[in-house]
Formats: sequence, structure tokens, C-alpha cells
Amino acid sequence: MLSFLRNFRPLDWLLGLFSQDVGIDLGTANTLVSVRDKGIIINEPSWVAVRKRTREPLAVGAEAREMVGRTPADIVAIRPLRDGVISEFEITEAMLNYFINKVHEQLLTPFPRPRVVVGIPSGVTEVEERAVRDAAMAAGAREAYLIEEPVAAAIGAGLPIIESRGSMIVDIGGGTTEVAVFALGGVVIRRSVRVAGDEMDEDIVQYARDKYNLLIGERTAERAKITIGSAFPMPEERTVTLRGRNLINGLPQSVEISSIELREAMAPAINVIVDAVKDAIDETPPELVADLMEVGICLAGGGGQIRGLDDRIREEVRMHVWVADDPMTCVARGAGRVLENFDLYSRVLATDDRSRRLK
Repeated sequence: MLSFLRNFRPLDWLLGLFSQDVGIDLGTANTLVSVRDKGIIINEPSWVAVRKRTREPLAVGAEAREMVGRTPADIVAIRPLRDGVISEFEITEAMLNYFINKVHEQLLTPFPRPRVVVGIPSGVTEVEERAVRDAAMAAGAREAYLIEEPVAAAIGAGLPIIESRGSMIVDIGGGTTEVAVFALGGVVIRRSVRVAGDEMDEDIVQYARDKYNLLIGERTAERAKITIGSAFPMPEERTVTLRGRNLINGLPQSVEISSIELREAMAPAINVIVDAVKDAIDETPPELVADLMEVGICLAGGGGQIRGLDDRIREEVRMHVWVADDPMTCVARGAGRVLENFDLYSRVLATDDRSRRLK
């Protein structure tokens, strides 16, 4: 009781009555926000349009992404996160503040001072952790917690990470791929590689440049990846048209490429992801490998939706591989479940050296 009274803060308690607990997947490609007991409220691209001279934010999220490649000379649309970490601190702070306030506007809560859980890549440095913490607190969080993205994704996918039996997740985002094996509420093996969806887009851009002398944008490459991209031969191969500028004569040009060619373009990034999974399994204790052979490997994140990726990994590691329900929202849903069942998952936060409360 004395400990409670010493730590009791009347203002924070009062604000907590009017604020919503918020889980945030601060992703390189998309930012998702879940609210306790209400689910996913926001799912928008991690883009911010700013004035070049003053760095004043003009638009955030979907509105900013629509400006990519279409802005006048004094405005630039940027992504403030690269490879899963903050590269533009002040702009990230503005983006977080925008999303937190947008949540409270939608829910009609008067004081936007929430308790926040933010998902971070498992491979970040202490400096990068501090940047996330500072951005969350500066954006108006009353309390801030960090949780590794693979832990949050596993909780969101419904994996039994608290139990003694082993489970494994492969979370493929925009900037990083997180591979983790869990048992008894802790991470036994982890791998984090800064190769994911963005790298695939860049590989497609480079492929079109090398083979067809065609310069295309990353958004065009991303659309092609989503439309026909695959990691394993498909029953019926498809085609898509790439439109861009010919590098030889400088004129507009369109080229039709097949899913076979796109698979070839994406192969370097896919191979890195597969190798990370194999390395993690190679270091996993035998008893947990036996569990994984029974329950399989779960794919999460936007990259987990690539056609045939589960088949490709299954062929390489000879285990059952399955895709989580709504894989893109797993991290945000997991962060939300931590807030909903804080007593249950507080041990997960406390036992993970990178998932701790920040003051």
C-alpha cells in the first residue's frame, strides 16, 4: 500500500480515465494504431509531406503518400523511418502526434494522453530505442512501453508464447524481417535482417533498369509486387505492365513482364529471408525443433502475404508453414492485446531486455 501511495500520481490517474490505451506498429511502410477493446483504428502509410525550408509537416499518412512524385519544388514527401528505425526524429514525432490525436478525435476523448505500447525491431540499438521512446513521449504519451515486433506479432497471431512448447514467427515488414522462436514467455532465438518489402521493391526497380532500360518508381514496383509477385512457381503465371521512362531515348515506355521475371527480380531478398529462417532453426534447441515440427512456422507482416512464400519456406526447411490471419495487423493487434491483458503479458515485457517500460 505504501509503495502504491508513493507512486500514485493523481493527474496521470485522472488523465487515464479520459484517454485510450494505444498500441502502435511504427512500421517503415505503414503505421497501424490499435485501441484497447476497439481494435485497429488507423492503418495509414508512414509518409509525411513537409516544406523543404522550414521542415513544417503539411500532410501525414495516405494524404502525404498521394503526393509522392507529384510535389512542387518547395515540398517533399518523405518516410521518416528507414529499415525499421527513425531517420527523421522531428518528423516522426509529428507523425506520431498526428495519429495519436486522430485516434482521440475519432473516439471523442477530450485529453489525448494515452498509455502507449510501441513495436520496435529486435535488432535496434539503444540509441534507436531512445529515439522511439523520445518520439512517443514528445507526441503526448502518458506512459511508454517498448515491445519487440516479433513478440507483438506472435501475440497478435495467437501463438502460445507463454507456454512451455516452442513457437516460431517470421515477421516481414517494409524495412526489416524479424525471425524469433519463443518458449515460456521469452525469446529463445532471434534474427533481424534489414531486408524486407522495400528491398524487394528496389530489386524490381533495378531489374527493370538492367533488363529493359526502363526507369520506374518504387510505387510502380510495389504495385507490381502486390499484383503478381511470388516466391514460388504459381499454378498459372500472370503478367503486369510496367510504365516508366526509357533510359536511352528519355521517352515514356511500357513493358509487360511476367510473374516469372518478377520472381527472378525478387529472388535476392527472398533468399536472404529464407536463409535467416534456416539459421534460426539451426540454432534452436532440439526439443523446441520438435515442437516446431508439430505446430509449424507462422508468417506475419505485409511481406508474409507474398504468394508462395509459405511454400518456398516449407520446401527449404521441411516444416509446416502457415500465414497468420490478417498478417499486416499482427504487430498492432499484439500491442493492443498487451494493453488489454497487461498482467498476463507484463512478464513478457519484463523478461525481454529490449521490451521494458520507459520513463
